[in-house]
Amino acid sequence: MELSLVLRLLVIGISISETWTQGRPGPMSSECLENFLCITLRAEYFEGKYLSLSAVDQSGIAWELDEALASQCGYTVTYSNWNNIEFRASALSCHSHVEKDTFTVTIQVKASHTPDMKNASIHLKSASCHYGPWSPRELVCETNFMEVSVRRDVPKTVKDFIQDEPEDQTLAFPEDKSGEASIWQVVFHQPEEKRALLVSDAWSAGYGLNITDTRILLRVPYNAAQTQLVKAQGITFSTVRSSTFYKQQWMILMVDTAVVCPVDGVDYTNKMIIWTVPKYIQALCTGATSFKDVLVEAGVNLHKLSAKEMASRKYVLSNDFDVITMKVPIGAEGGYYKTSVSSGRHGARYCINLFLEHQWEDNKWGLTKHTIIKEIETPFELVDLTVTNNSNLSARIMNVTVGMFLLDVELVNLTIEGVTVTVPEAVQHGYRMYEIRYANQSKAYVIQVPFDAPSIKKEYVRDDVRTYTLNVTLEFIIHPTSETFSVLVVTLSAVKDAVLPSARGFCDENNVHLHITHGNVDQDWMPFISGRHLTPEAAQKYNYNLSDNGTHLAISVPFLSSLLDYEDIHMSGVLASLHLTLKDGVTFANKKDFSISCRFSPSELIQCLPNGTVFITAVKLVRLADLDTSLLVLSDRNCKPSLVTEKTATFKFNVNTCGTRRKFNSTSITYENEVVYFRPGNDSPVYKLKFVCLYTIKQTVDVQYETKKNPSSSIKPGFGSLDLSLKLFKDKSYSDPYQELEFPVVKYLKEALYLEVELLQPADPRLELNLEDCWATNSQNQDSLPQWPILINGCENGKDSHRTVIHKVNYSNRVKFPQHLKRFEVTMFTFIEGTTPLQKQLYFHCSVVICSTTPQPSDFLCQRRCNPGKHRRDHSTVPQPHGQASSGAVLIRKENTTSRDELPTQQNLPPGALE
Repeated sequence: MELSLVLRLLVIGISISETWTQGRPGPMSSECLENFLCITLRAEYFEGKYLSLSAVDQSGIAWELDEALASQCGYTVTYSNWNNIEFRASALSCHSHVEKDTFTVTIQVKASHTPDMKNASIHLKSASCHYGPWSPRELVCETNFMEVSVRRDVPKTVKDFIQDEPEDQTLAFPEDKSGEASIWQVVFHQPEEKRALLVSDAWSAGYGLNITDTRILLRVPYNAAQTQLVKAQGITFSTVRSSTFYKQQWMILMVDTAVVCPVDGVDYTNKMIIWTVPKYIQALCTGATSFKDVLVEAGVNLHKLSAKEMASRKYVLSNDFDVITMKVPIGAEGGYYKTSVSSGRHGARYCINLFLEHQWEDNKWGLTKHTIIKEIETPFELVDLTVTNNSNLSARIMNVTVGMFLLDVELVNLTIEGVTVTVPEAVQHGYRMYEIRYANQSKAYVIQVPFDAPSIKKEYVRDDVRTYTLNVTLEFIIHPTSETFSVLVVTLSAVKDAVLPSARGFCDENNVHLHITHGNVDQDWMPFISGRHLTPEAAQKYNYNLSDNGTHLAISVPFLSSLLDYEDIHMSGVLASLHLTLKDGVTFANKKDFSISCRFSPSELIQCLPNGTVFITAVKLVRLADLDTSLLVLSDRNCKPSLVTEKTATFKFNVNTCGTRRKFNSTSITYENEVVYFRPGNDSPVYKLKFVCLYTIKQTVDVQYETKKNPSSSIKPGFGSLDLSLKLFKDKSYSDPYQELEFPVVKYLKEALYLEVELLQPADPRLELNLEDCWATNSQNQDSLPQWPILINGCENGKDSHRTVIHKVNYSNRVKFPQHLKRFEVTMFTFIEGTTPLQKQLYFHCSVVICSTTPQPSDFLCQRRCNPGKHRRDHSTVPQPHGQASSGAVLIRKENTTSRDELPTQQNLPPGALE
């Protein structure tokens, strides 16, 4: 029979050196225990290697073992104290050499770093054990097989009846060898039938058969086909009832080879293991009528314990009438804990290898010895693991201890940010790991990671504190079962190293600026204004500037932007505020707020153009949160905004429309209107923004406005202007004026000059321009000397020998409002000093007054005086708007002179009048 199956055992652990030093025990040790030889393979020599075990027979042939061959031949391979491998061989195992009461077993161990067993080292271990005296019947219940051996008795024969072996003996029993004892067949007794197997068939079925000089042996694996399960005292037994036939000389003899072993009988109560074994099993006592206990002993790992040793370990052994009970506290000396996993959770089981020896006498067998080996493993018990944070804040290192573990646990993998890496690979991620072992046969793992490692999450919490969080999953393997489990490690360290972002804000005439200096906590914070996330796309949409150079975030928001909040409108200006919030990029929780408020000039809301067009922008105040800017109107409610945003409404209209009112004073014309808001069903406005445009001649005048929750007539300043011009035309048609590039204009004495004064802006048909005084000077300065009056109080100069001619102005394509123009004609002259003409250029100047063409309670009318047309009432007590206009230079080319053409510089003229 060939045995070629292989048992390869993998012992995984932390690799250590294989070097053996003198004085240290070798890789294997042996011990004789009862009728067993125990050989222990020390883990320190075989960790991390693939092993192959073989039994060596007397011929030196190594039979490589697997589980089937081991149970058939009487070998058991198990683990004790995690990684130590224990090999047990029965005294009557297949390859034992038995001589009298001594048996010798030799094993071979191959160790390799690879599964294919290449470059394997070979270790041999041979040991002999003495065992005796043998009982007539011995039963052994090992963990992987049942064994029965009985004494072989040979009946006495009469010498005269001894004869030579017949010729047909070997033909009848081919398995037999002449003159030697040998097993012929085994008959298994089952309730329904009996089954006989020859030796070869029994071996093929997995049974082990052996014969020595004095004994017959049958070995049965627990899973053999002929085994039966029976109950005795509530305990389940595996039993085989068989008779073994063997040949002795010329006789065929039979021996009862029944064997019974318990398969359960263990309970766990109140942290106690209770093992119960019935004493007398029917299958073992067939034919016997009397029984007597001879010996009951027990122990651990095949070592018998005395009563004193049991008491010290708190073991209890009870021998009752029909059962034997052994009680062992869970965790007691003699057993050990091993790591286990249930539903992915870490736990432990207590393991102990008990054995019981029961000897009794009966009237059939005499003395029977029953040895039961019971490997007991308690149910799974959850074990909580402790994660201790010992981080070194000054060194900025996360230092976490995870434990406690038993020594059969090894850390193999880490999952960091969703990526699983081995322990050596984790170093590349900044992780450092090492193992700590303790005297109580436990250990812990230490994980060290720098605070600045990419996988460490940093989060600002408050004030100057931020947290560093280690989130890593550790994967462990259990030896030798190769079960795995994972431990999630999440630890947090609070460090006062937060640098918050800081801000600097300022305003210019048109914008609010906020510059934020980044700290070390806001890398993932996002800026929001008015609930809007500030992005380059949003900046383009809402017309603000946004830039970030990595160290600074710069934001510039225009005054009239929906991102600003308008707090109030006052004489000092419009108070606008920018509120910026930095939010967490994941949770969107508010982290930091910045605000800046500035007052902007009211002129930002009002534009009074010279042509009478007005742009007024009304802003929505914070206190009027429900105001709908699209429903704002002017005094004439038909005038609605031309542009509406969330917080502003812009109106464009002319001063002649939308209910605009007009007032006059001595230097300006005032236009008033207001923006109002009515809630539905309410005729009283809840919002009123009054504004005024003041037009002055060649001056800039303030316009005022304000809003109030309860409307009032108060106003605040804005800007506007009123423009005049004095032009020189080429002929009497007044159609072709001299352009700026044509000055100075050259004229001969006594040549006619055609002058026109015009109100350019505003283009209000209700206004009329009237001339007061016009005069000529030698320089651009209106007050320079000499000077000569052309018109006085709107009339011709009576002292002038050539009277000024005033021309009527009619409507034309160029003249839309004739009342805005005055035209007059003078002849060219020059000034003289003594009798010498002053050949210098002339400049003409006029002062004007702006009047109303329609009577209104708030307006005034001014008298036309020498101007043609009907006369108006003179309200001289009412201030009138005045202005002045000047012409370009006119050069004199002399031909003929008269008394009027050459004017003396010294004459009896009214004070201040210059000629």
